[in-house]
This record gives sequence, C-alpha cells and structure tokens, in this order.
Amino acid sequence: MSADDARRIVLRAQGLLGAPDHRAGVHGMLRRLGAVQLDTISVLARSHELVPYARLGAVGRPAVEAAYWTPGHSFEYWSHAACILPIEDWPLFAFRRRARRARGYRWHELEDSAAALSAVRERLAAEGPLTATELGGAKRGGPWWDWSQTKIAVEWLLDVGEVVCRERRGWKRVYELAERAVPGDLFHDDLDDEVCVRELVTRAGRALGVGTVADLADQHRLSVASVARALPGTDLVPVAVEGWREPAWADPTALREPARGRHRTTLLSPFDSLIWDRRRTERIFGMVHRLEAYTPKEKRVHGYFAMPVLAGGRLIARVDPARERGGVLVARRVGFEGTPAAASRSAPAVAAALREAAGWVGAERIRVERVVPATAAPPLVEALGEAADPVPGGIGS
Repeated sequence: MSADDARRIVLRAQGLLGAPDHRAGVHGMLRRLGAVQLDTISVLARSHELVPYARLGAVGRPAVEAAYWTPGHSFEYWSHAACILPIEDWPLFAFRRRARRARGYRWHELEDSAAALSAVRERLAAEGPLTATELGGAKRGGPWWDWSQTKIAVEWLLDVGEVVCRERRGWKRVYELAERAVPGDLFHDDLDDEVCVRELVTRAGRALGVGTVADLADQHRLSVASVARALPGTDLVPVAVEGWREPAWADPTALREPARGRHRTTLLSPFDSLIWDRRRTERIFGMVHRLEAYTPKEKRVHGYFAMPVLAGGRLIARVDPARERGGVLVARRVGFEGTPAAASRSAPAVAAALREAAGWVGAERIRVERVVPATAAPPLVEALGEAADPVPGGIGS
C-alpha cells in the first residue's frame, strides 16, 4: 500500500474524506470514531465540540451537547483518556473495570471506604443524578487534587462501573447509578478480558482505517502485548505501508474500494483522534505537532492551542486562535507548512477554514496578528476578503 493510499484510508475512516453523514449526525460520528476525548481547555469551543464540527460542519453547539448526552446513547469512561464512548461499548470495558477493582484505588484512598461508598450509593438511589458538589462537595479546600471523601468515593464507583457519568453540566460530571443509565441488555460484565481486548482492537482498526500495533493500542490505551495477542482473532488484515517501519493492519472494509471523495477543509482540535498520537501524525502527515498549552509562554513556538489546518487531505498550517468581544476571531499566529511558495498557495484554504470557524462561533470578523512566513500574509488577508479585521501597525512575522 502506498503512503498516499494509507493516508486516504485513514481520512475516510475518520470521517474526513467523502460526504458528511448528516443523517447519522453526532451519534453516528461517535460510533464511527469509537471515542471522543474530553478536555478542559476551551478556546473556540471545547475539544469534544470541535471534533463533530470538523466532520459535520457548523453543527450548533447545544445540539452537539444534546446528542452526546442523550440518555442511553453514550457514557464517559477511561479510554484513550477521559472520553465519550458509544453506550454499546459498555460491556467491552469490563476488563478495565475489573482491573480498577482489583487495584483498589486510582489516585486516592478512602479513609472509611464502607461508609463513604454507602453514602454515595444511597444519595444517588434517592436523588440522582447528581454532581459531586450536590453530593456534598468535590474538594476539601486545597489544590484541585485535594478531593473530598465524597469525590473519591463517587469516582471510585465510576471506575468500577457502579456509577456512570451521564453528562457534563458546566463541565462537572453528573453521576447516575449504572443500573439506571445503561440499557438492561448492555448492563453486564460477562465478557472476559481477552474478548474485551479483541473487540476493542477490532473497533480501533475500523476507526483508524490502517495502523500499526502501537497505533491500535493507543486508541484505548491497551498494552502493545495484549493487542499483538488479540490481532489473530480479529478480521483486520496485515498490510505493508510504504515508508512505515512497522507492519500495519487494516480494516478489511477499507480495502474493498478506493478511498475517494471530497476532502474536508477545517481546523482540528489537538485532541482530535486523527492527530492525537504525535508519532502517527508525523508518520502519516509529516507534521510534528504537540500541544503547547502547558509549555511556558516564552518557550511556545506555535501557540497556546495551535490547531492544525486540514485541507486537501494534508495538514497545511497551524492556527493559534482566540476570541474577543465584539465578534472577532483572532488568529494570533498562522504558521504554514512547507516553502514560502507553498504557503502562499495554501493561503486560500486556510482562509476558508478560518471563515467557517468564525461563522460557527458567531464571529463576524477575523484578525490575523502574525503569519509565518510573512510572505503568506498578503494572500491570506486577500482571501479573507471583507471578513478581515485590520491589525494596527500591520501583521507581524
């Protein structure tokens, strides 16, 4: 398989090549991806809102939230990280729930386990669903990790499957007894560990299109050894990809017909499953990208929340966005990939991505503050047209 064929298969598997499936909507997208990562950072929007936006276009943010948290459709649990997962995958995480139970705790230990757990169970049974604050308080007054006994108890019950996060409200988890939140036919831990891993590897193969053993393991944070053991029991097909050092495995349905269709032009969250693995992103797209939100400001290269720009099936630039009152989307830095000539050719696509993002968040104007290389600034501003907001003193480089 050529590297270009692999890249197109990946894009199609991720819902970024071909016509958007508006009929299936956010629910269908979640089932297709298998996991949508959650994160506290919100610039244009939170990451789990940016993921459907990238694939479906300007879906209203309230509609996205409503689709994720429709009762009986999804749940939040530990996958690649804290993720929204399709409810039908509840049984497949039995292996992780058992492992957490066997360990006995995650980060914190309870002082009086029996009393704390019983109190949470009783409150949820009588009043649920509730946030940790409503249950009695999430913190004891110290740093964010200084959890109250109530918070430790309810998170432990979530870890072992007695409690489910049924939605996020003001970014707080809303907890419900699992027996109420999970449909009856799915509410079981009957699958043994090997079956759970094999099914998750199969689903990872479909979501990725094609990937190495390490790629498949990273999807749900499985061990490479467990994935290697599971692969012979899946229907994934071994393939060799041009330029990849490691053997790869592909979804058989992805190999039956060429990956063709219209490419999406969009900004991508750094937590988007297309690019959440740095090594895979570099291997497929040639872009070395890392989130710099936790890097000291003076050491950042691309910006606090630099969002790669996908266009024509390639990552052509990075935009570090912000929003200002008065309906302005600010591109604090636009960094193009490739040569200055390639950057100028890419300017219209970046402008299109910025205009669509601005419309989605209700911004009428777009101000570009810095462009690298500087020679790409004039064609970028020209492509933005009337949406461009002048920068006092000119665009920096």
